[in-house]
Amino acid sequence: MKKIPLLLAFTLVTFLSCKNEADKKIDISDPVAEQKAEQDEVKITPIEHASMILSMGDFVLYIDPTGKKNYYKGQQAPTHIFITDIHGDHFDMKTIKYIFTEGVKIIAPKAVIDQLPQEIHPNTIMMKNGDEKKIDGLLVETIPMYNMRKEALEYHPKGRGNGYVLSWKDERIYISGDTEDIPEMRNLKGITKAFVCMNLPYTMPVSTAADAVLDFEPKVVYPYHYKGENGYADVRKFANIIKTNRPNTKVELLTWYKDEPKKKNIE
Repeated sequence: MKKIPLLLAFTLVTFLSCKNEADKKIDISDPVAEQKAEQDEVKITPIEHASMILSMGDFVLYIDPTGKKNYYKGQQAPTHIFITDIHGDHFDMKTIKYIFTEGVKIIAPKAVIDQLPQEIHPNTIMMKNGDEKKIDGLLVETIPMYNMRKEALEYHPKGRGNGYVLSWKDERIYISGDTEDIPEMRNLKGITKAFVCMNLPYTMPVSTAADAVLDFEPKVVYPYHYKGENGYADVRKFANIIKTNRPNTKVELLTWYKDEPKKKNIE
């Protein structure tokens, strides 16, 4: 019987050893592994304008839920509802009643909670600017949201509404609410996802929103709340400013309005 040459034998043993090690690794098509990866991700569902759903792990967060009932048909029921301010594009009692289920917690500023019916009050958590609370394992920080331009002060006075920073696992998610490029926004640190408004005359122009984002450098920024009195803000201009000046910040253009023209992300 012929003997296998020593070098060939060594190669064969090495190959079989590596193969056995590879077989031990988790297959990326393993449904359990896929489910765990899914649970570690944040799923963003734009509803309209300022309204969205953030799903992450066991949390289903409804942010400023407003709009028609069919917007929420087929969506997971909320675990928590976050409301930034009293205006109708952020706070709509009809929508709250439609999506509200027993056990849901509503996090909102005092101006909003004062307008909620008494039967819902036991489910509310009032937070003011600068507060920080752990809510069911989710760290919630409230950031001011307000206007600075003299002609816009009537829309959003300082102290009434809340922006939010939500910390979950490795994520720090900033939701601006209605604001201008306030110092509290520019000084944010470690933001992984940022939802930044830009519509006139109520919040701020595209160029100012972009300049603020260049300061606090989120990993990903999502323009939202960008329809104003004169139609849609130029979110592609916003994306180009960021790409040119801060290429490490990714801009994601999502569809926030049913009738807006389709747009592509800038590569």
